[in-house]
Amino acid sequence: MTSSPPGNALTVLLVDDEADIRDLMRERLELDGFAVDEAAGAVEANAKLEQHAYDALVVDLRLPDGDGADVLRAALQRYPQIMAVVMTGFGGVPEAVAAMKRGVVDFLVKPFSPATLADTLQAEIDRRRPRQENADLRFQLQTRARIDDVVGQSGAMQQVLRLIERVAPMNAPVLIQGETGTGKELVARAIHARSRRAEQRFVAFNAAAIPESLVEAELFGHARGAFTGAVNARVGRFELADRGTIFIDELALMSMPLQAKLLRVLQEKEVERLGESRPIKFDARVIVATNADLRKMVKDGTFREDLYYRLNVLPVVLPPLRERREDIPLVARHLLERSCRSNALSMKHFSQSAMRALMSFHWPGNIRQLENAVEHSVAMSGLSEEIGPDSLPTDIVQPEREFLLPSMNIPDEGISFSSVVSQVERELISRCLQKTGGNKRQAARLLQLSRTTLIDKLHRLNLGGSAA
Repeated sequence: MTSSPPGNALTVLLVDDEADIRDLMRERLELDGFAVDEAAGAVEANAKLEQHAYDALVVDLRLPDGDGADVLRAALQRYPQIMAVVMTGFGGVPEAVAAMKRGVVDFLVKPFSPATLADTLQAEIDRRRPRQENADLRFQLQTRARIDDVVGQSGAMQQVLRLIERVAPMNAPVLIQGETGTGKELVARAIHARSRRAEQRFVAFNAAAIPESLVEAELFGHARGAFTGAVNARVGRFELADRGTIFIDELALMSMPLQAKLLRVLQEKEVERLGESRPIKFDARVIVATNADLRKMVKDGTFREDLYYRLNVLPVVLPPLRERREDIPLVARHLLERSCRSNALSMKHFSQSAMRALMSFHWPGNIRQLENAVEHSVAMSGLSEEIGPDSLPTDIVQPEREFLLPSMNIPDEGISFSSVVSQVERELISRCLQKTGGNKRQAARLLQLSRTTLIDKLHRLNLGGSAA
């Protein structure tokens, strides 16, 4: 019997198409203190694994809508620390033995006693408790799932990765849009790295980083004495980026007069330094980024329509982290690897409970906030190779303080009401499911909803909707 309280119960995903077998296993595991979720096939199992970091996976190799080995492979890739047990008939023993080589804890040949499964999981828990694994846990991302530091396997990020590959060889301007912290500069660098200009300079400029009065001089350069303090002539960013790529971030912050000058520069492919009348030709790929809605700004008269159409040739829209929750394990592990390398530390790994906390958080600051959380966790974990919830920032493990609307900052460009409401629903339901150890009937009671209503919301929010 485990001693974990229900709210902290180790979570198990049972994957088998036979409901009677699932019922028997669930009853015994729950008796031993586990919190159990179920899936009747490969598709349902993969969907649940994308949304939740289970402590253990018990999967049949023969499923009606797919191969259990594929479910297993994807689970171990996303969660290297998951305890995986495969079930099989006598004819599937060779496959089960092969699965053992991929990191499976054990395989059980049907029929077997539900107590055997419980004992197998408990034995693995006991084996892991006294010592932490010293294996190299560096996560090997699929080539297609990663372009430099742009990481993701979700449908939304796969579309972004395909766009990067398609627009990179072109010379036309690229407009990258996305919330703060979604990785717009990383995408710009990835486009440059895959372009014919990759051997030349990538010059980054943030319009929010310097005073408005100096933006023009920074971009276009200036002659000596062009203005007070200009003691030396200076080459502008466009000249520096000649034959390479110039990336302009926070584009929407530029004033209307500066927008007019930028438009002319893009049209003529030449700049004039402040204080000079001699035009200087340049050949640079232009990539711009913003977290504002430029179409709305055009309608409001705060952004030039002609400049918008000049720049919006190859648009790339980055989804916020909360809308690609299944990518959080990939991104977190990638950031953790990078942090350990940069700090000359041996490789660490997140416990499944810590990963659940990361996946449950709403990440208003997106990848930048996740990166800060990873750095914090690496420091707070000390010499331990495992990062548990106690090493995470307080606002991640106790998000109630950041959860309600009074603490929400409303950006100048506005906010999506439906997106916020959906996120509040998602977090409230996730929190109640955590409190009840995954029991949906008890969660519905806490939320004062009917079980049917809760299941409908779980389906709509893609949180998994099987009755339990």
